[in-house]
Amino acid sequence: MFADRVLSGMRPTGSLHLGHYHGVLKNWVQMQHEYECLFFVADWHALTTHYDTPEVIEQSVWDMVVDWLAAGVDPAHATLFIQSQVPEHAELHLLLSMITPLGWLERVPTYKDQQEKLSEKDLSTYGFLGYPLLQSADILIYRATQVPVGEDQVPHIEFTREIARRFNHIYGRESGFVEKAEAAVKRLGSRKARLYNELRTRFQEQGDLMALESAKSLLDEQQSLSHGDRERLFGYLEGGGKMILSEPRAMLTAASRMPGLDGQKMSKSYENTITLREDEASVAKKIRTMPTDPARIRRTDAGNPEKCPVWQLHQVYSTDATRQWVIKGCKSAGIGCIECKQPVIEAVLAEQRPMRERAQLYLDDPVMVKNIIADGCEKARKLASETMREVREAMGLSYM
Repeated sequence: MFADRVLSGMRPTGSLHLGHYHGVLKNWVQMQHEYECLFFVADWHALTTHYDTPEVIEQSVWDMVVDWLAAGVDPAHATLFIQSQVPEHAELHLLLSMITPLGWLERVPTYKDQQEKLSEKDLSTYGFLGYPLLQSADILIYRATQVPVGEDQVPHIEFTREIARRFNHIYGRESGFVEKAEAAVKRLGSRKARLYNELRTRFQEQGDLMALESAKSLLDEQQSLSHGDRERLFGYLEGGGKMILSEPRAMLTAASRMPGLDGQKMSKSYENTITLREDEASVAKKIRTMPTDPARIRRTDAGNPEKCPVWQLHQVYSTDATRQWVIKGCKSAGIGCIECKQPVIEAVLAEQRPMRERAQLYLDDPVMVKNIIADGCEKARKLASETMREVREAMGLSYM
């Protein structure tokens, strides 16, 4: 049983390319063996910027799931689901919106950045303003402990932590909390209860953060605790009330700048991509026609790899020996540009081949993909329902 739960999602707004593979999917494939993982198709998030072209979203959802499976994401090791098929996300988003100050949303760094980048779209909508809160609901509803993000997304996780803190502060004051927490301490057993109390005292009286982390680790290891007792003990530890929503941590993933065919970052908006399962002939043609060092007009002209977009692909795909061959051959005009591109073509095709083979299994049997998602949605809804039951109870909405 994994102690940490990871949540991550992708918006279905077009074909996935090698930039997505190197930037996100390779990480997912590794994480699924190390953590309990939930990966979701963020179709509601796609509507925040593509509300006027829903057909793009609809076409992309199933293609994207096939791409995930092709890349090696394994439904036996991770839960795959579609956001809109778990309506509890929307309910939690609505309830959290009741306590979220407007200024908190307006100060999210990506809010104004995205409005400027997508200036051709009208993004003066409530949905776009509220998307960081929907993102928070996505995370909090599964009590995810880790959220893999790049540096630019860390403010979104901090925002989510603030929302969880505010919610717990307002609604975590259950009647008889201290008595229930102390009863839960006793259920740890005498030795662990004594250790918990010592660590709690060290943190609350001396501000000892190491003691706080040790106590949290102690609680994480207790498999027999009920969820209610676990959350009471976390809250009691820090001197607050019951932690209904748990604060996630940002899991910083290694920055991966996959170069596109023109040397810029690979991006659909730059039209410089190689899609994940692109036809071999198309991939070879795209790489063969890539621009090279402008100094190499003729085959006999010497060049400089640093000034050539193909060199950036060698950095991703080639061995040290091949890179040395490129440097020597380019600078001496000992090799031509087509020769230089051939090892990259072979490496990209070798990377894609198992993806195309895996994808074919699912393309031949679309029902299998639908079943994987149906199972994932059922598992996700079960987890989401448990959180929503406690949220409704805390907010005085459990009448029936």
